[in-house]
Amino acid sequence: MEDGGRSTQWRFAAPNPTLAAAGERSIQKALLQVHACLDERGPRPVIALSHGDPSSAPSFRTAPEAEEALVAAVRSGEYNGYPTPATGLPARRAVAEYLSRDLPYMISHDDIFLTCGGSQAIETVMSVFGQAGVNILLPMPGYPKHEAHAVFHRMEVRHYGLLPERGWEVDLEAVEALADGNTVAVVITNPNNPCGSVYTYEHLAKIADMASKLGILVIADEVYGHLVYGTTPFVPMGVFGETVPVITLGAISKRWAVPGWRIGWIATCDPKGILRKTKVILINIYKCICL
Repeated sequence: MEDGGRSTQWRFAAPNPTLAAAGERSIQKALLQVHACLDERGPRPVIALSHGDPSSAPSFRTAPEAEEALVAAVRSGEYNGYPTPATGLPARRAVAEYLSRDLPYMISHDDIFLTCGGSQAIETVMSVFGQAGVNILLPMPGYPKHEAHAVFHRMEVRHYGLLPERGWEVDLEAVEALADGNTVAVVITNPNNPCGSVYTYEHLAKIADMASKLGILVIADEVYGHLVYGTTPFVPMGVFGETVPVITLGAISKRWAVPGWRIGWIATCDPKGILRKTKVILINIYKCICL
């Protein structure tokens, strides 16, 4: 830019290549192109299937008890300050008690890290493992934010397939073929997004055995937990925490139809204490959330 005869070379103009690479994994551009082709005045109604917001449908409302509890908390004036580990303790205990109902062991508030929705839970876990040279195994088809955050945090993404003829189960042979000495974790989504499938107890047990043999973590995105269709019940991956360390990602957004409340969590399901022995993982999770 010319300014009084002087040329200035602005140093902030260069794009961030890492951010650009992560953006390529987003489906937002494709969605905008699709929306641009739609004619809402046409005779056929447009049904949006790409946005997981149950509150957008009038028939879905959270429980009145939840609304009243939130209002009471706001009116109390006790929760208007910056959160601290002490002020978050009741919420962490509540999440731990809720998740422990479906586990063969109890997890404590020390195993729970509160996040700003499920999205921050994904971002935090990816940032903990993110470094050059490591890779992570993600499902295809899968949730785009897993890949975007993994790429942003410098991990190599390797995709394993899901088997439609088996109800979109994980292709275990493909996972084993993809894993190597630099693989840190395999990510599963159960109930599955976008396929809607629910994994059986037997299949989850096989995933746990495989991950244990490979020496890698299982990161289980269970934001749709207990939202199932059909006869297969939801089984949390943490049930197999005795076999392999599991990091569970969850939120109240889908189960209670309140995505705008932005309350999520990271739960470490690791009764053998393998994650605590390494220390690095838990310390880094806490640091990432508290920055």
